[in-house]
This record gives sequence, structure tokens and C-alpha cells, in this order.
Amino acid sequence: MSLKDQIPSLLSKITDLSLPEALAYMAQAFPGKVAFSSALGQEDQVITDAIFTNNLPVRIFSLDTGRLFQETYELWAETEQKYNSKIVPYFPDAQEVEQLVSQNGINGFYNSVENRKACCQVRKVVPLRRALQNTDIWVTGLRAGQSENRSSFSMLEWDEAFQVIKFNPIINWSYDEMLAYLQQNQVPYNKLHDQGFISIGCAPCTRAIVAGEEPRAGRWWWEQSKKECGLHANYFNK
Repeated sequence: MSLKDQIPSLLSKITDLSLPEALAYMAQAFPGKVAFSSALGQEDQVITDAIFTNNLPVRIFSLDTGRLFQETYELWAETEQKYNSKIVPYFPDAQEVEQLVSQNGINGFYNSVENRKACCQVRKVVPLRRALQNTDIWVTGLRAGQSENRSSFSMLEWDEAFQVIKFNPIINWSYDEMLAYLQQNQVPYNKLHDQGFISIGCAPCTRAIVAGEEPRAGRWWWEQSKKECGLHANYFNK
């Protein structure tokens, strides 16, 4: 049976499990083949806590684009110190970044959607492809409530671009449930969240949101296109 064909059976087994139980089940079913991509957002910190606290054999990695907020790096260090565990870094290729900046300018992503997507491709998508090599299950911190784009996502999805099962264990969690988990378990989080930065990406491409805006409105705020960077390619053009 192909990896994709296993999704219905897997979904029936994990739907009613708690977050740690579901992660543990997938780690046992696919030993050494489960990886979690953390951008160190609030959702990601929930999953990181569940993995590290329960000593689950799930590799946690993060994409360092080279343009993250200093507060994000501080949280990265604080998280590793709290759990006495490491988050694996993946960086963009230096030559590709040099070529991108030489061609489009240091802040060329502001000039067009095409330039912005090219920047995301070099700094995020290409490193993610390396990070997901030899991986069957890609764990994400996606929540349906983050944006209209993500409202139809399922707990398990087939990702055609990366040829993996995408596992979204907290897809149905509410924002309040997520905050309650962070508080109850004393999970460290990015202090920018307290300043209106709900969804945090690269520093030049993220602003705080105002009342009435959706959580991802602060990402690439100068664009009118759907707010995805291309990592979740299945949904990028929906």
C-alpha cells in the first residue's frame, strides 16, 4: 500500500487521541520518519512542548531564513534551554541568496508578488525540501482558524509537492485552546505575540494586526494575494 493510501486508516486511529498520543502513534508507526517543522509560533510551541516533554522520537527542525526577528532567535534559545533539547536548523543556500539579492535587491520582495515568492522559494521552500528528505510524516502547527485559506484543512493530508503525509495535529484547536495550553504548561512563547504579532515570519514581511483583521493579515501586508509562502504548496493556489 502506498503512503498516500494509508491516510484513511491512519486518520481513523488518531482522530480521538490526545495530542501526545497522536504524535506517539505516528512516531511508532513510522519510526525515524516523522519530522516537525517549527516556525516557533504559538501553535508550534504547543507541539514542541508535547514532543519534548514526552520524549517522543520526532525530529524538530526550523527554517532560519536569515531575516527572522531577534525575538524569534531568543525564543529558539529559550526553548532549547527549557527542554534541554535541540531544534535542528536549516539554512538557505548562500549562493542562491546572493544571486537573489543581486538580481532583485536586498528588499526586492516588496516590489512584486513574483519577487516575494522567489524570496520565499530560496529562503524557505528549498531548505524545507532538504529537511523533509527521508521523511514520511511532516508534522505542522497549522490551525483552521488561522485564515480562510486553512479552514478546510484536514488532520491528515497528502502533500504532492513533497511526497509526504502532512499531519496537522491541532488543526481543529481554537485560538483560546492553544493559549490555555501554553499557560497551563508554562510553555515559552514569542513576546511579539503580546504586541499584536499573531502570525510571525520574517521581520521585513510581518507587522502587528489590528482589531478585526484575521490572524495572518500581518504577513506580506502590502499584498492582496492569499497569504501563503509556498511551504504548503497544496493550498498555495487555491
